Amino acid sequence: MKPLLGAIFLACAWTCHAEPRAIPADRLRSGIAYAGDDVRAMQADDMQNPGMLWVERGAALWSSRPDGAAHACADCHQAATASMRGVATRYPAWDADAGRVVDLEDRINGCRVQRMRAPALPRESDDLLALTTLIANASRGLPLAVDIEGPAHEAWERARTFYYARHGQMNLSCANCHEQNSGKRLLAETISQGHANAWPAYRLEWQTQGTLQRRLRACLYGIRAEMPPEGAPELVELELYLAWRGTGLPLETPGVRR
Repeated sequence: MKPLLGAIFLACAWTCHAEPRAIPADRLRSGIAYAGDDVRAMQADDMQNPGMLWVERGAALWSSRPDGAAHACADCHQAATASMRGVATRYPAWDADAGRVVDLEDRINGCRVQRMRAPALPRESDDLLALTTLIANASRGLPLAVDIEGPAHEAWERARTFYYARHGQMNLSCANCHEQNSGKRLLAETISQGHANAWPAYRLEWQTQGTLQRRLRACLYGIRAEMPPEGAPELVELELYLAWRGTGLPLETPGVRR
């Protein structure tokens, strides 16, 4: 009976402590570490980084009132560089009013609709990308630190299941590429660990700024899997899982990726 009791004790101890890391902290590598010298140089220099154009646009939107709105963002939050410092490191996050996990885009649109009396901005629109990039840029250099405890944990569990499940006609999971084969070559590119710390990012293939959700949907398209619509709960939950998986990595927004 002692081995059985010991196993029960260990199982209880396991569930009562924080989830083990998917990747040990000393092995975490941002996607920029796998990029070529040209991409790394472009991201590092704000004068060359195309994503800074969205930061500038976001700053202009932050200080202006949308048509018919009661407030501008700055009326409540003052300068984004100060008031938003650290915010993006905690998203996605559980929202009690919504009853689900929300990402920064959800939070921005919720504030616009509920407090500013302004219409929600479409996903992947330049204005929403600009505001999200501005807010994330205010936390550049700070480590990812999302909360997966409490009601957010069920969302995290669903996303972890999604991450390790095989999808699409190619029967691949996220882990097949970004855990089992990270660092290996796929045609002309090196497979990264697939972290979320640079998004929204400017992707050279797109020639524009895009969200992490756009990149996730592109991955699903690449393995010929069904793509959830933009803003779908399963994509927001997957964002949460990826942010947790990269806990401790510094935010790089706006990142640059091939």
